Amino acid sequence: MIGYRKVLIARGATLAMAVVLTLSTGCGKSTPPLDREKLREFASDYAIAWSSQNPARVAACFAPSGSLSINDAAPAVGREAIAAMAKQLMTDFPDLGVKMEELSFFEGDIDFHWTLTGHNAGPEGTGKAIKISGYEEWTLAPDNLIATAKRYYDEPEYQQQLAVGVARSK
Repeated sequence: MIGYRKVLIARGATLAMAVVLTLSTGCGKSTPPLDREKLREFASDYAIAWSSQNPARVAACFAPSGSLSINDAAPAVGREAIAAMAKQLMTDFPDLGVKMEELSFFEGDIDFHWTLTGHNAGPEGTGKAIKISGYEEWTLAPDNLIATAKRYYDEPEYQQQLAVGVARSK
């Protein structure tokens, strides 16, 4: 009977350890650096990079093999592809501005909330002003650059603003 009890205790300890490991790893999500203030500074710099009209500056925020996807579309992978994606947005919106609204942390998730403003004044643009908010889910690389960014925003609202501009508030 004593041997059986030891096996049950050992199995229980193994299960408890597995639960603790699963909870502490956030199901494979990256854990933010211990210094959250430095991560907030990085996020602020990232918003400034998007506003800089310098696509290479945006790409430099990503790990060399990092990726950026928008609304679950196929991702741009690698700094060159990310720079090309940034360049297209910067061309479409020569006065592009990105403001960091919030950086949130929950169980290993890092969410960068932003607001994008500008006029669609690039080639073939509508000339309309837009103001759209969204967020990115980040996974960080070991060097604390972005390994993956999954960007989400309201695509129908964005298309509406491209057609008629930002709705005027009363």
